[in-house]
Parts: sequence; structure tokens; C-alpha cells
Amino acid sequence: MQNAETSKPVDEADFSEHAKTYNFFVAGTKYGTLHVIALMVAMAAGLVGPFGFFGALIIFILINAIGIYILR
Repeated sequence: MQNAETSKPVDEADFSEHAKTYNFFVAGTKYGTLHVIALMVAMAAGLVGPFGFFGALIIFILINAIGIYILR
């Protein structure tokens, strides 16, 4: 039978490193979602709408710039 005293973790949990990793993951998810949404809107505008490639590129840049400003 296993002794209760020997079943604890080898080292203490590093909560500051965990918090940094969590914040990095949340920021990556937030900005990654923004870029995917901007790409989808720009593709729809460029491929289906009358905007063409350069119009879609401008829309993509504007959505990303506005989104980054709002999400900060």
C-alpha cells in the first residue's frame, strides 16, 4: 500500500509560470480569432462582393487594426 506522505508532488507548483502561460494562451486565442474572422469577412468581400483583391486587402487590414485597438 502506498504511503500518503510519499504521494505528494516532487516540486511545488509554479503558479506564476502557469499564470503567464494561461495569459499567453488567452491572448493568442483572442487575436487568432480576430484574424480568422477578419480573413473570412475579407474573403467574402473580395470573392463574392464587388471589392476585388485590393478592396478585400484593405478591409482585412482595417478590421484587424480596429479589432486590435478594441481588444487591448
